[in-house]
Amino acid sequence: MISLKVENVSKVYNKKTVLNNISFEVYDGEFLSILGPSGCGKTTLLKILIGIENPTNGKIIKNDIDITKFSPSKRNMGIVFQNYALFPNMTVLNNVLYALNLKLKNKQKAKEESLRILKMVNMEEHLNKYPSELSGGQMQRVAIARTLSLKPDIILFDEPMSALDADNRLILRKELKNIQKEFNTTMIYITHDQEEAFSLSDRVMVMKDGNIVQLDNPNTIFNHPKNDYVKEFITKHLIEKVKSIESCTGIDL
Repeated sequence: MISLKVENVSKVYNKKTVLNNISFEVYDGEFLSILGPSGCGKTTLLKILIGIENPTNGKIIKNDIDITKFSPSKRNMGIVFQNYALFPNMTVLNNVLYALNLKLKNKQKAKEESLRILKMVNMEEHLNKYPSELSGGQMQRVAIARTLSLKPDIILFDEPMSALDADNRLILRKELKNIQKEFNTTMIYITHDQEEAFSLSDRVMVMKDGNIVQLDNPNTIFNHPKNDYVKEFITKHLIEKVKSIESCTGIDL
């Protein structure tokens, strides 16, 4: 079943076309990565999907309802930012509780739900810590828990791992996949990292200069790149990364 449909969306800033009449669909429970270099239009697309930017042309359809002009609060979509966006003066528990208390009248139920979500992201031992006492990976887990607690239909991720070290990225990737299975939540993930997109996604949407170049499952994109750009940006990059690891370790991958 289709969860979200983007129809002929364009965005023009000061006569410059940032998104060029793009259309695609996202399915219920799918993990879709939007992959491309800086300036390709992926962040602008995310802002349009969440409702903090309006398209110049086109429509956003969610569950068969045109939400193009809906405010962000009316879309039942969550977002996890690159910079965590936690309240520095609140503990881990209160950062999640704050969001839930706005939605639930029953304070005890809100606390129970917050504790349940934090346990799922392995943060139950850090409930009373403040963001300044946490690592980057831990802060990102709290940000994800806060978003999950509101039970959005779709969660958008704005390059959430770009500030993390390699170990934390690997751990968070695994946790994201587990969370998706547990909640069956539709996830749209913005990234410039080919390896990240391919390891997480059911499908990958490759963008260049405001256009969708290829949209398919990772295996098809890797083995059957649509054009030279995809071959260079995806296939060649990943092959060279494997060769580099082989060269450094002596292990035949």
